[in-house]
Amino acid sequence: MNHPESVLEMYNYHSWANVVIIDRLNELPQHIYHKEIQSGFSHIYLTDYAWFDIISGKSMDEAMASSNQLREEVEKKSIEEMKKIFLDLYERNKSLLSTEDMEKVIIVDNPYAGLLETTISESVLHVVTHGSYHRGNIATMLRQMGHTSVMQDFGLYLYSK
Repeated sequence: MNHPESVLEMYNYHSWANVVIIDRLNELPQHIYHKEIQSGFSHIYLTDYAWFDIISGKSMDEAMASSNQLREEVEKKSIEEMKKIFLDLYERNKSLLSTEDMEKVIIVDNPYAGLLETTISESVLHVVTHGSYHRGNIATMLRQMGHTSVMQDFGLYLYSK
């Protein structure tokens, strides 16, 4: 899975899956998003934002500071506004990835875990799996509230292309 095309395909899946679940949330009463789900989606967005800052050369401290500055603004957004900023972020990130060597080594100095020597491709896969984890949590929360979620797995993404 370390081929650049495969990593980009996984990032495209991540983008697609977030939009699929955003569209499902938009079908539900708005209070469900604002009271129960909003923090999960804000977290996915802010994490994506920070990791792509790291991929572009910022330190983890700088990336976390930038995403923390956005936190309050992002957490106030409606589900429609979240979809727009997600799509804008994906376009920015896809543009960045198209110019990067996916096997370029980056050093991440995580204040909680220490130094990590990793590649851009591994970092992108981290973003994708992190998003899948949180989308799964959101799907579980919806079911616990008596609402259906929506299929968003990689296989369905492949069928949708």
